[in-house]
Amino acid sequence: MVRLLELDAEVLAPHLAELTGLLAGLADRAPARILDLGSGPGTGSLALADRFPAARVTAVDLSPHMLHRLREQAAAHGAADRIGTLEADIDEPWDAIGAAGPYDLIWAAAFLHHVADPARTLARAFEQLRPGGLLAVTEMDFFPRFLPEGTGTGRPGLEARLHAATNTRPPHDWTDHLRNAGFAVDEQRPYDILLDRAQAGPSLNDYARTCLAALRSHATDVLGADDLTALDTLLDDTHPHGIAHRADLGVRTTRTLWVARRP
Repeated sequence: MVRLLELDAEVLAPHLAELTGLLAGLADRAPARILDLGSGPGTGSLALADRFPAARVTAVDLSPHMLHRLREQAAAHGAADRIGTLEADIDEPWDAIGAAGPYDLIWAAAFLHHVADPARTLARAFEQLRPGGLLAVTEMDFFPRFLPEGTGTGRPGLEARLHAATNTRPPHDWTDHLRNAGFAVDEQRPYDILLDRAQAGPSLNDYARTCLAALRSHATDVLGADDLTALDTLLDDTHPHGIAHRADLGVRTTRTLWVARRP
């Protein structure tokens, strides 16, 4: 999962930069204190620290492994003095999280759907923001797609069938939840991300293989035997049709951003 999140941030770096740039334009002043909820290995924390060089970022996650990786990455990027980590369960009281507040900006990337009670989490986020402060929530509407219709192995349309079988949850919509928590919603914006090989960069094959391997782990009981065989061929680094060797990959996905303000 760490590798997947880091590859996602690397390949979709222009998109991440666009999001943080939008926040800079919407903020009533440059954020000095930023909270990254469910930070994982810190891809968001690093992007925010880069966009707002005078800010102090507090990254919160339940996983000590994720936070250890974040500290390594912060040190490698020369941001260790501006990114602090806090191991905490966001479903528990926020006493430790609130100690570094009130915050100017709270970031929750592909995280809110993981909490036990989103309404309670949003209410707590509202309390921790200063008046005029921003909350940014992002969601991945569906896992990225990479393959052409025909892959040279198995029947055409394998990736579409894999996604139909494994992506069974409807997209999340936090607009009403945000308003119910007291926020004013400044932006609710979908982003269609379409990258060719040149735009995605040299990590594209690794990213595609890692994503498809993650989906493969959920596909055993939902795909037919012929599709599973074809998928395993694609994930085989020694096979000439394997993803590791393909030059016909791209990235197709959508992300949704909500930017909400505490009045």
